[in-house]
Amino acid sequence: MATRTLKPGDLIISLPEQCLITTETVLESYLGKYIRVWTPPVSPLLALCTFLITERYFGDRSLWKPYLDTLPSTYSCPVYWSPEIVNLLPSPIQQKAMEQITEVQELFVSSAAFFHSLQTLFPVKTESVLTYDTFLWAWCTVNTRTVYKKHAQRGGLSAQPDVYAMAPFLDLLNHSPGVQVEAAFNEKRRCYEIRTINGCKKHNQVFICYGPHDNQRLLLEYGFVAANNLHQSVYVTKGKGQNLTFGLEGPSWKLLTAMKLLCLKPEEFTSWKKVILGSTVSCSNERDSVELVRRICLHLLDQTSCALKEASQMFKSQRL
Repeated sequence: MATRTLKPGDLIISLPEQCLITTETVLESYLGKYIRVWTPPVSPLLALCTFLITERYFGDRSLWKPYLDTLPSTYSCPVYWSPEIVNLLPSPIQQKAMEQITEVQELFVSSAAFFHSLQTLFPVKTESVLTYDTFLWAWCTVNTRTVYKKHAQRGGLSAQPDVYAMAPFLDLLNHSPGVQVEAAFNEKRRCYEIRTINGCKKHNQVFICYGPHDNQRLLLEYGFVAANNLHQSVYVTKGKGQNLTFGLEGPSWKLLTAMKLLCLKPEEFTSWKKVILGSTVSCSNERDSVELVRRICLHLLDQTSCALKEASQMFKSQRL
């Protein structure tokens, strides 16, 4: 909650660099000597995940315990869902959720030998500390609660992008799609800062914006969806980067263009370039393409209705 009215440009939060958890934090810890000698090099993501798991295991001995105690014990991201629930998602997001689940599983399996090398840190078997459940928790923690902060490549780590910084307290600020902020690391002050662009009234909740994300991405990456999302889109296809979507303003230009091409009559095939350039080929083509878009929209609504009914029945059966 804002204790005073915030004007555009006012600072919402400034977090000193020493309060951030980065790969530098990990390499300077007890894990550093294990990471630096391991081959192939550990990725920045794996280094942070391992640090979170071990620090949580150490409990009261961890310097970061007050922060770790504020973190959720589980997450609502699709990687946590059962296959039955994932299968109820619309096809485009279902595919991405399955890819994400596979990514986490493969990273965990491929890290088994590295985890085993940490045995001297624990009085128990590493298999009972660095489990898939704890790894999934750590992966989601990094994925949902880090801010972007680019680092130079550090010795001992792989060449994968090192752009993660966990920001205690800052990650308690909630997302709102209608809010605009400026967020960046201030190199001069050595602080991660967020400034408001559209201001905030006194006693109102202070929101930040994670980015211009549609609800599909918010669900995949953060485990929630936003009501009245200005950036909301409904994906028609599974393909990436095609923008065959429905937004708040209706079907995307690419979707309409694709439908117009599909609705060309044989005698109109030679006019395909006119469609690409946005020109009208014929009244019948315009009418038929709009009708096809309408049928696709109704089909997606029907799919969603069926999935919601199936989910409702599934939840009811679980309560019995």
